[in-house]
Amino acid sequence: MDIPKKMNQKLDFASSIHQRINQLLSVIDTFKGSWKILEQSKSGYLKELRKIATIESIGSSTRIEGATLTDAEVEKLLRSVKTTKFTTRDKQEVIGYYETLQIILDNYKDLTIEERYIHQLHGVLLKHSHKDQTHKGKYKNLSNQVVAKYPDGTQRTIFRTTEPYLTASEMEALLLWTGERLKENDLHPLLIVATFVYEFLSIHPYQDGNGRLSRLLTTLLLMKLDYQFIQYVSFEHVIESRKDDYYRALIEGQKNRYKKEERIEKWVLFFLECLVELIKRLEVKYETYSKLKVGINERQQKIIAYVKKKATAQINEIENHLSDFSRNTIKKDLAYLVNEGILLKAGAGRGVRYYIKKEK
Repeated sequence: MDIPKKMNQKLDFASSIHQRINQLLSVIDTFKGSWKILEQSKSGYLKELRKIATIESIGSSTRIEGATLTDAEVEKLLRSVKTTKFTTRDKQEVIGYYETLQIILDNYKDLTIEERYIHQLHGVLLKHSHKDQTHKGKYKNLSNQVVAKYPDGTQRTIFRTTEPYLTASEMEALLLWTGERLKENDLHPLLIVATFVYEFLSIHPYQDGNGRLSRLLTTLLLMKLDYQFIQYVSFEHVIESRKDDYYRALIEGQKNRYKKEERIEKWVLFFLECLVELIKRLEVKYETYSKLKVGINERQQKIIAYVKKKATAQINEIENHLSDFSRNTIKKDLAYLVNEGILLKAGAGRGVRYYIKKEK
């Protein structure tokens, strides 16, 4: 089997598609260059951005697979991670995702895209999941399929995946192709990443956790390829907001799986468009934080981030979100932020709401 030829065939697009892909790649790579300069000069704001992105990534990626915890509930769980028993599957998945993501962010330079590391990451991802202990870190031995799970509990089968007896060989071929492309540098790195993720999801090599692991491996690959901005805004959050498009793009390629007609232009375009949307979100977040005055402490930054995310919020909502702090402390923070012109308030009495001052 000629693996390079087979993979290249899937990337054989019409000229109009290549033109659109090149436009998106130009936007992403231009931002990549400018972000390096910002990262060096304004590093003080990045710690908070990464913290917010981590919470959003965990919440979104687990919700895509059917979990129900909100970002606020995820944040609260992570604050008490040392004292909490993970009795529900949602909590088990959140902690597993958090620990795997931290390993990637802290060790991406030393992690390579090879079978042993992918097995290890899968093992950490399912570490706290009681029902997954017998198959974590091992390729599947039963047939599985990609199933879309929705908040109301309904499910929809998207496509069938590689049979267990072919899984190891198809993963070996994928890892070989990915390694060779990265070494030869004969294909744009983002096209390599997009293709890898599509193939990984198509193979669905593990009994469970494939969707979550695919998004973690996306972060790992992007970090290794020097798209460092990925850690400061949630790619998973963008995908969650376009969940239907996500599945449609996968289906479009999968309908011709194992045929000469299999093309993945819909997936590649979706992947790149999500990165462009991510860049737009990061620019807004960065602008907000970079304009904060030196006197703003971490607690007040959390208030600002929450109000911005909600568009408008009342004190009881902020109090519930920052449950570690007293109402009196939060009231003083809000008064200070309003006085500094960072927040505006409208209404009176119990109806007072706070919102971010818009720049002209």
